[in-house]
Amino acid sequence: MDSLQQQISEIWSHPVVGRIIIISIGLTVIWLIVKGIQKSLLIKIHDNDNRYRAKKFTGSAGYIFAIILIAVVYSDKIGGFTVALGVAGAGIAFALQEVIASFAGWLAILFGGFYKPGDRVQLGGIKGDVMDIGVLRTTIMETGQWVDGDLYNGRIVLIANSFVFKEPVFNYSGDFPFLWDEIKIPIQYGSDYEMATALIEKVGQEIAGDHSDKSTEKWHALQYKYRLEEAQTAPMVSLVANDNWVEYTLRYVVNYKRRRSVKTALFTRLLHEVDATGGRVKFASATFQLVGVPEMDINITKKQEHDAP
Repeated sequence: MDSLQQQISEIWSHPVVGRIIIISIGLTVIWLIVKGIQKSLLIKIHDNDNRYRAKKFTGSAGYIFAIILIAVVYSDKIGGFTVALGVAGAGIAFALQEVIASFAGWLAILFGGFYKPGDRVQLGGIKGDVMDIGVLRTTIMETGQWVDGDLYNGRIVLIANSFVFKEPVFNYSGDFPFLWDEIKIPIQYGSDYEMATALIEKVGQEIAGDHSDKSTEKWHALQYKYRLEEAQTAPMVSLVANDNWVEYTLRYVVNYKRRRSVKTALFTRLLHEVDATGGRVKFASATFQLVGVPEMDINITKKQEHDAP
């Protein structure tokens, strides 16, 4: 019995075992503190964006304290660790090159301002809203594909952070959360063209005019940050004469989340406004001209047969 107690005492007094016990207890305490803070703090935050930021901040703080704890416990062994890491570094870098690239991509996303949670982006043909930016992967709620317009299709996509070094990153919100969009309206030949232009301009101003004022402020802020020319954000109408109709194009600025709803509102108002003109402005549809058949002179002779007597 005494020998068993002596062996247990020697094991507990061993430096390696002691460090492992200290680290285990320390990590457990850190984990409990982080979970306790998250549980008590997150229930008081009702805004989704602020709650997400608080959760990520407390989680990152827990990792930092864990690294500090391990570094303090093994502070007298850091020199030996440096030699060991130097020997294993080449093999680890080759075997985990994609993981290392994804981690570097995570740092680039955080400090380079590629995108942030809540932004609408397109990465390698995948378009959607950023749900979460992890150490290795970015989580996206996808839009489009089999669903028309910029609507969610319900599919969650995980993309490696290393992607930011390989292909362009399209950010639909970022510093300028507006897009230029346009609709085309076919007007029948013989309509009142001036009335059609004024009508389309009026509808564009009433439906999308408020986006023009907001986007102008954002554009000026963007000009202050980057080298950009002045851009027209007010609704603009242009036209071109096609084979079958006069095609009017209404170009306007819209919030990246409201493209579909604004386009629906524009077409709905245009239908009512055109009907109210009493035929002075008419929508056009495809017309076809039939080529006439050339005149033909056909003589039909009827042959009568008589029975022989």
